Amino acid sequence: MAKATLTISSKNYSSWSLRGWLLCKMAGLDFEEEQLSASDPSTRAELLLLSPSFLVPCLTHHGIKVWDTLAIAEYLHEIKPEAGLLPADQAARAHCRSISGEMHSGFANLRSALPMNLKARYPDFKIWAGAQADIDRVAEIWEEALERYRGPFLFGKKPTMADAMYAPVCTRFITYDVELDQPAAAYCKRIAALPHMIEWTKGAKAEPEELEELDAEF
Repeated sequence: MAKATLTISSKNYSSWSLRGWLLCKMAGLDFEEEQLSASDPSTRAELLLLSPSFLVPCLTHHGIKVWDTLAIAEYLHEIKPEAGLLPADQAARAHCRSISGEMHSGFANLRSALPMNLKARYPDFKIWAGAQADIDRVAEIWEEALERYRGPFLFGKKPTMADAMYAPVCTRFITYDVELDQPAAAYCKRIAALPHMIEWTKGAKAEPEELEELDAEF
């Protein structure tokens, strides 16, 4: 029996749940999923961007509760250092934490203009200027890391905390047909093809259509 539980919300719409789930998978943690109903008020607040702070995802492990995705990442790094969620090199670790933190606290225009929706595709989607600035910054982050650490992931041969933090952005770029330079576009496809991402996406597509408000924005 798993000694850990990860509480998540929608697999189709919740970028934070995907990040926490990916981190647990990447760490090799034995855990059970507990998915909140879409009718839960805190779930709807998170998915509709109506709350500044969320308690999902939440990891419960040996009686310890950890919420907030970066806190989950750091906790997993403490208990599973061999998983390599952070790079071994100190300078690379600092870089990894910095770009993960930038994702965690920034890119509000991108989040609101391109909400995560794994079931949808919007070819030739019109992107407004504020969101484009965020897209450009994300691509800059990726391309700098891929060049410095020589890929195929942001910090080398294995996915790290940073790849988990940016994975939902990859899904957004695919959903909304965002035009990217070749290195960033190839990185998106690489992340989408990870076995854990394929597993999550399959679960997302099996979810019932319960959040009409999100689709109504389009």
